Amino acid sequence: MSVIVKAALEKEPKMMRDVYCETLMALAAEDKRIVALDADLMSSSGMKPFAKAYPERFINCGIAEANMVGVAAGLSAMGKIPFAHSFACFASRRVCDQVFISASYARLNVRILGTDPGVTAAFNGGTHMPLEDMAVLRAIPEITLLEPADSVQLRALLPQLVESYGVYYIRLMRKNAVSVFAEGSEFTIGRGETLRGGRDVTLMASGILVAEALKAADELAAQGVEARVVNLFTWKPIDRALVERCARETGAVVTCENHNVVGGLGSAVCEVLGETAPVPMERVGVQDQFGEVGPEDYLRGRFQLNAVDIAAAAVRVCKRKQAL
Repeated sequence: MSVIVKAALEKEPKMMRDVYCETLMALAAEDKRIVALDADLMSSSGMKPFAKAYPERFINCGIAEANMVGVAAGLSAMGKIPFAHSFACFASRRVCDQVFISASYARLNVRILGTDPGVTAAFNGGTHMPLEDMAVLRAIPEITLLEPADSVQLRALLPQLVESYGVYYIRLMRKNAVSVFAEGSEFTIGRGETLRGGRDVTLMASGILVAEALKAADELAAQGVEARVVNLFTWKPIDRALVERCARETGAVVTCENHNVVGGLGSAVCEVLGETAPVPMERVGVQDQFGEVGPEDYLRGRFQLNAVDIAAAAVRVCKRKQAL
């Protein structure tokens, strides 16, 4: 089965952190190499069931995230497959040197989970609101960066992480995502998915903004604009062929990310198109600002991360295309 998009976009009944724990437990039952690590965040990550089921394969490293990555690297060197979790601000900024030297430079086999990305950090505020985690880690050679849009995609990707080798960073919201994909949908790391056809503009989205891009496409259709929607859940290595093809076929691109536009998904797409297929672009995302405290709905509006903002960017970029 290929990717199937649900007709109705509604909140999932189960938190993504619970889906992560359940899926990792099922994988651990089949593969004794899997080890989970946490930075004193078992409740936040939802990993208490894993720790109870596999106490010998769960390590609480305490509030020492850099050390946790070093421990994960050591476990990998001994043949284990470590999954290390912390909030995304700590799993990127605080551990950057350890990810670079201990994991990636050493060419080890480490998975790092960064939760509460972007505005999903909500009341944790600006200090804990990772709007730059992907930018920080994207500069590290040979790392793979992923951001699943919902639990169906997360379940499909985790087994691939067990089967693969290398350093992976997974950007993951903890709470209830909007359900985008039907059960059984299949995804391949490194390849984006076209979720909706269109000839006027391509909306390239990731994470929580995939659902918003689909809503924006509906709004644009009512205005006579055909928007193609692409899920670029692999930020690195980005699906260059898909990005280039969509740019050439639609002639205009809007990137949509719950992240700073500097160094994020929009920058990654710009790098591809600047080299091979320059077209008018707009980048919907946080415009080089710090985060702040507030409910997620407020923050989405504060930083213009809603469907209406994506639709407005698409209209602007289509006008620029027509003016060429």
